[in-house]
Amino acid sequence: MRNILIVYHYYGQYPPRATIFDHLYCFERYSAHRCFYLNLATCNLPRYIKLIQFDLIVFHTIFLSWRWQSRVDFEKVAKKVNWLKQVDSIKIALPQDEFTQTDVLCDFINEFGIDYVFSVAPESEWSKIYPTIDVQKVKFFNVLTGYLDEDTVSRIKVLAKSVQSRPIDIGYRAWGHPPWLGRYGFLKTIIADCVQEKAPQMGLVTDISTRAEDTFVGDDWYKFLLSCKYTLGVESGAGILDRDGTIKKKTNEYLIHHPQASFDEVEAACFPNLDGSLHLFVVSPRHLEACATRTCQILIEGTYNGILVANKHYIQLKRDFSNINQILTLIKQDRLREEIAERAYHEIVGSGRYTYRGFVEFVLEKSLEYFEPGHVSSISLSRYRVFYRWNKLIDKLSWIRVAVHWYCVVQIKLRIRKKLVNIFSEQAVISVLRRIKQR
Repeated sequence: MRNILIVYHYYGQYPPRATIFDHLYCFERYSAHRCFYLNLATCNLPRYIKLIQFDLIVFHTIFLSWRWQSRVDFEKVAKKVNWLKQVDSIKIALPQDEFTQTDVLCDFINEFGIDYVFSVAPESEWSKIYPTIDVQKVKFFNVLTGYLDEDTVSRIKVLAKSVQSRPIDIGYRAWGHPPWLGRYGFLKTIIADCVQEKAPQMGLVTDISTRAEDTFVGDDWYKFLLSCKYTLGVESGAGILDRDGTIKKKTNEYLIHHPQASFDEVEAACFPNLDGSLHLFVVSPRHLEACATRTCQILIEGTYNGILVANKHYIQLKRDFSNINQILTLIKQDRLREEIAERAYHEIVGSGRYTYRGFVEFVLEKSLEYFEPGHVSSISLSRYRVFYRWNKLIDKLSWIRVAVHWYCVVQIKLRIRKKLVNIFSEQAVISVLRRIKQR
């Protein structure tokens, strides 16, 4: 039995999306090893952690994603575990959103001596994203942004038994896509607007929204999918590589002064000729979850990692929406739905190839394949057990702190801001908040 340390940083929405929990705790659920969790957002380094001789150190997605804030903020957090630079253990990184702040990511990989990177980006893009990484020292493997958890699939089966019918013809949830990620991402909202406009004209019932307040959390998301006959979708990712965050900053500043600017205007002013320089488009957990709920998917044409095949696992919508009327007619007739949804369920979900158990087995196999412990533990097995139980308690307490912060701090601030917006203009409130933060 090996000792594995999972380093993460979470201080956001509570409860978090189920996919965050599933991805984070899959090592504990599906490995036979002692997994120690360290949330750098809620505590400083516990003393006992330094006493443990770890065989594998995992820098999780929700730690590496903190670079979204800024290089300075990320380095402050990473400084808490600077001592890991000298630790003689196998170290792996699980980055996502490999289209932004990638210079910070490259520097972290080099400074901390990362041995393996499990990237969600296509192999064709690795040289663009990681130009300063010595591929002779660091090995790269391709993984998905998320997988299906076996418990989640079982829960969906239970939830499905209580669903008597699917009253919604087309259901969809998505968020607004910032221009600095490229033109392709706008398809997430364009598809929503297009279907929302045309579907009711054909007598189809829709529940489509791109508003953040309409987001479903936890099992409510699966209940929503189970109530829908069809759902819409697009590949996740970006078409622009923003190495140091300057494109994002420049775009956001431009939009403050030109809030009604079109994408073409923003592109010309902030990132001319860069859209399409990166091809990072991948299948997302949402596509797998739709398969699990047997909800037929209407997806904009793409590769979907070669996992989902057009007209076999989903109905393909052309990128220019030229066949939208044909698609809506198919939905109205509803003849192909059950056949496609069942095939997607059995070949994607039933195959077991896209589960967190398989993900953990793959990561451990690749990262520990040639590993031989270079140390002999000076700690007794009984003390390891004590440390392990103590760590589980501390990790639970960290989530209590996250919950308290979310409900007692963040939500109160949001209510105050909402009241201020009702009194003053939103732009005025944003300006005041920025000045307060700068001070």
